[in-house]
Amino acid sequence: MPEEVPVAISYSGTSHAVMMATPGDLEDFAVGFSLTEGIIGRIGEITSIDVVETDLGIDVQIFLDDDVSKALRARRRSMIGPVGCGLCGIESIEQAVRQVPDVFASNLALTGDDLSYAVSLLNCAQPLHRETRAVHGAAFYVPGEGLVAIREDVGRHNALDKLCGAVMRTGRSGTRGAVVVTSRISVEMVQKTAILGSPMLIAISAPTALAIRTAEEAGMTLVGLVRGDDYEVFTGQDRIAFAPAMEQLFHFG
Repeated sequence: MPEEVPVAISYSGTSHAVMMATPGDLEDFAVGFSLTEGIIGRIGEITSIDVVETDLGIDVQIFLDDDVSKALRARRRSMIGPVGCGLCGIESIEQAVRQVPDVFASNLALTGDDLSYAVSLLNCAQPLHRETRAVHGAAFYVPGEGLVAIREDVGRHNALDKLCGAVMRTGRSGTRGAVVVTSRISVEMVQKTAILGSPMLIAISAPTALAIRTAEEAGMTLVGLVRGDDYEVFTGQDRIAFAPAMEQLFHFG
């Protein structure tokens, strides 16, 4: 069975969030979570990470450079207000439907074979899933190289955060590859992928309507329901090099 433990993300000694997560690749988790939550814009803004195990769970202590730390303290103060209003925390609602960076400028292009190949590689490259059948996977696929980073977690969002952190820590640009996941495509998955800078999200399941609208606004390609050679392109089909017969069938372009 996979482990699932409380993991606290703390900044400069103050707890920011607690997630139930698989206790692995937590440095990647710290970096990826900090990026996708808008706390940092680049990895150099983190000065150190300390993973502290306790009897109740794990505290991932992150220390930021002075300017970013001050900005985070100001952000916390702005979120402090009256409760019991019936709509607890308008800041959280705004965060849930936040604008994401657009990825229109990326010149990434994949073939239909790339899509099937990327998913098949991920299916074969998840040791924890093979052992437990109970975790999600997220990977970064670069044409000509294959999967250059893979992370697993009981939570699909956690797996993607860990992947974002892993990609950042290798110094790779998110614009150069596609994110591949074993879950459905929710709006949060689109947001995190766009923040990484990747213009393409590939999944074995389908997207939600909000995920499709958000991807369209960001200029992202969404590919879902990948089953062998079968798949559906929901947005951004111009990045997929279809065979001529497929282009006629779907009337793309």
